[in-house]
Amino acid sequence: MSYFERLGERTFRATEHTGGAWRVDEQHVAPTLGLLTHLVERHRDARRDDGLVVSRLSFDILGTMPIAEMDARVEVVRPGRTIELVEATVSQGGRDAVRLRAWLLQPGDTAAVEGTALEPIDPPEALEPWDASAVWPGGFIASAQVRRRQHEPGRAQVWVRTDVPLLAGEPVSDTARLAGLLDIANGMTVRRAPREVAFPNVDLTAHLLRAPRGAWLGLDTRVSFGPVGLGVTTSVLHDEAGPLGTSTQSLTVRP
Repeated sequence: MSYFERLGERTFRATEHTGGAWRVDEQHVAPTLGLLTHLVERHRDARRDDGLVVSRLSFDILGTMPIAEMDARVEVVRPGRTIELVEATVSQGGRDAVRLRAWLLQPGDTAAVEGTALEPIDPPEALEPWDASAVWPGGFIASAQVRRRQHEPGRAQVWVRTDVPLLAGEPVSDTARLAGLLDIANGMTVRRAPREVAFPNVDLTAHLLRAPRGAWLGLDTRVSFGPVGLGVTTSVLHDEAGPLGTSTQSLTVRP
């Protein structure tokens, strides 16, 4: 079973694999982020064939979602020959639930100046398997294979993958598939147990240096809580070839 089934050009059904983690009768937002990324790429490919690549994925989480049907729409906000801003939104019952704004940029050969100070993490096989279901309930967390090296509460390196297809019967890119795992970062190295403190994120923004490759997503993650109910989860993103970008999540911290 996949995370989603397509019912029409703009309509999708979430499956039980999307459930959790704050409530098992609601969707974990992570797979929806992957679905929106796929819809942006599919919309791009239907309009043009010049290979614009995803540079930024900025998601706003506007509300919770039951495990049910969803409607989607995609539009170009800022058209251009070499730069585009594209917006995709999913809604339920006429209420917008998650919105993505994605920058698409023209690629070029910059190998001669390539470089980063982002540090690589050890490969998946060097980290121990970790049962995230011991902390988080729901179908999505149960569907993820996790390897983790915990340094302290709120600080860990993690590798995650899933064998569950994002969308039934429809090929998706590695970018969209791994975008469907990004939101897991906030729960992989908790500062406080979620039964004691709630800390859901209201957004997620990822900036990419290149398209990811392969099945594993690596997360070098830090979780911080401030003194006035705010928090931030930051991650350096990796695939098995090395660092590929960063992500940030804004948290509402509620003891």
